[in-house]
Amino acid sequence: MERSSRDGRPATADESATDESSASAGASASALEGAPDLQTYAVLLRTLNSEFNRHAHAFAQRHDLHATDVHALAAILDSTALEGRPMTPSRLAERLNLTSGAVTACLDRLERAGHISRTRDSADRRVVHLVYNPGARALARQYFSPLARSTEATMRRFTPAQLATVADFLHTLNQELTAEAAPGRTAG
Repeated sequence: MERSSRDGRPATADESATDESSASAGASASALEGAPDLQTYAVLLRTLNSEFNRHAHAFAQRHDLHATDVHALAAILDSTALEGRPMTPSRLAERLNLTSGAVTACLDRLERAGHISRTRDSADRRVVHLVYNPGARALARQYFSPLARSTEATMRRFTPAQLATVADFLHTLNQELTAEAAPGRTAG
């Protein structure tokens, strides 16, 4: 559907972007005026996801990585925090919904580029753990530091109780989304 400017002519890309930005700001404003509805949450979450993806894609381009490689790095980094254990190739395939061959190709690229290492479990040598290398972590930390600063600045605007509620909401939403995507669960 083609958008129109305020004077009736077709909107330019800049005007469309401004309209979308205004719509997002409107959703943000309505979220503050009482109990936001499902559409408001959907718009806000999509906007946040788009911003994160924009940063991730820029990182991927700058470091000659595929978008999947960046998702893999995030999953490897977050595995210990989310699951309390290092990531393995099979769990990574499941997490990213990739074939074992696609995960192997991804891991080969990441290992060649120096981002990760594959190490054998000391108790069971058949198990391979994926390790995000310290130098690569430092590179990502440096690149994403503006995002971290924005997050910290935003967090300072809220009380600890409010932040606990936000964290609880996001944690619970992630659990629901994970359960929804579980094998055998049908949409509808």
